[in-house]
Amino acid sequence: MARLVQLPLLLLLSGVVCLAMLAPAVLALAQEDHHDARSFFYSGLIGLILTAMIVVAQSGRPHQSNPIRQLVALLAAFVLLPAVLAVPFYEAVRNTTFLNAYVEMVSSFTTTGATLFASERLSDSEHLWRALVGWMGGGLLWIAAAAILAPLTLGGFEVTAVSEPGQTPAPGAAHRDRADPGARLARAVSALVPVYVGLTGAVWLLLLIAGDPPLLALCHAMATLSTSGISPLGGLSDAPSGLAGEAVVFAFLFFALSRLTFSNDTSAARRTGLWYDPEFRLGCLIALAVPSLLFLRHWVAAFDVGDEQNLRAALLSLWGGAFTTLSFLTTTGFESGEWTRAQSWSGIETPGLILMGLAIVGGGVATTAGGVKLLRVFILYLNGKRELERLIHPNSVGRSGLLSRRTRREGAFIAWVFFMMFALTLTATVLALALTGIRFEPAFVLAIASLTNAGPLVAFGMETPINLAQSAAATKLVFAAGTVLGRLEVLALVVMLTPDPWRD
Repeated sequence: MARLVQLPLLLLLSGVVCLAMLAPAVLALAQEDHHDARSFFYSGLIGLILTAMIVVAQSGRPHQSNPIRQLVALLAAFVLLPAVLAVPFYEAVRNTTFLNAYVEMVSSFTTTGATLFASERLSDSEHLWRALVGWMGGGLLWIAAAAILAPLTLGGFEVTAVSEPGQTPAPGAAHRDRADPGARLARAVSALVPVYVGLTGAVWLLLLIAGDPPLLALCHAMATLSTSGISPLGGLSDAPSGLAGEAVVFAFLFFALSRLTFSNDTSAARRTGLWYDPEFRLGCLIALAVPSLLFLRHWVAAFDVGDEQNLRAALLSLWGGAFTTLSFLTTTGFESGEWTRAQSWSGIETPGLILMGLAIVGGGVATTAGGVKLLRVFILYLNGKRELERLIHPNSVGRSGLLSRRTRREGAFIAWVFFMMFALTLTATVLALALTGIRFEPAFVLAIASLTNAGPLVAFGMETPINLAQSAAATKLVFAAGTVLGRLEVLALVVMLTPDPWRD
């Protein structure tokens, strides 16, 4: 079993998260919250000691370097590590169950961001821990995309790769794609961690300049880069930085539209520049079209209330739509403070179905965003366009365009298969939630929120927020399982169950 889950990778992650427990311990100690300080410090210390003991016990055993085993290790990390992360949180909160703490940590580590706790119920160190766990989960996704998913042509890479999902790279692939998984992981860490930390620091500094307190700015910075949407205030709308803070977050949300915004390590097939990247262009188009249509809808409705000439309210309405659209498209889930003011200006509400649709589309491949991913949507668009051309000119030959012949043919088929798998998984999740006693509408919202890793949909997907904390234990476990399934994707689980890749 130790070899099956690639134990060294799990031990490395365990050591990192236990070491990270010292950060909220230091904050609690500085605020003279000795209970929280002891909870995080002792949990981290015991975790480090146990991890070191297991490392010593396993140091003399050889471990196979099959990439599939690292994929299983990634699944084990999303399932098992939250139990370790929940220990100090459970001890610090005191008046909760371990199940609630575990579900909270699963939601944070998968960058889903749904919470079972009201913001005023948690201390500063507990808020920092939630944001830090989400930030570490986002960093793990950046690294795993380059070191694990890309070589196995999973996570969205299957629509442009030459080899089949779960298979090793084709003979013509770059030599680095066939390197030892351990070396590939080390290379990804050294290349991406400084970028991830640097971008987070830049957002933090800009939010500080905009007027946010240091802890709030740090939590929002980590939530932005990881697209977890975790906030000590429950969102950005009440942040002291106001519109300036929203503008900072808005600018850095574009890093979740395409991996080319911060790295080209997995984009060998797209070297023509960021503006010609189909994911980035499609994301920008959606971020422009949806708020424009919403603005027109609110503007027309404003005639009924006689406020159509209020220019300031109109501009703020347009900004609120643009920010919220990009936020939910990247599955971050921050709501602009002007989003509700736009509804007050026109007198009509914006249905949560629009936000759910944006979350389903999702962000870029190999980013921290969840959802179906922009690349798959673009591939299906190209395939549909090509089929319409063939209806008019049956013997025509398609143009080479931005993407390869593989993308237009096998890639479109695989993208369609993924859509069907996503739809079936969504149906199964809704049914599972309904069996736990949830009505259809909240079950549907919870299923989409979990599978797209857009946790704030729990609060904004319906007119009345869903109280996940008051739900049954089975409901919470199904929701947690959905977040892991959405984070790793169903196709990866299918590959794990396929015997052929294990024979390599």
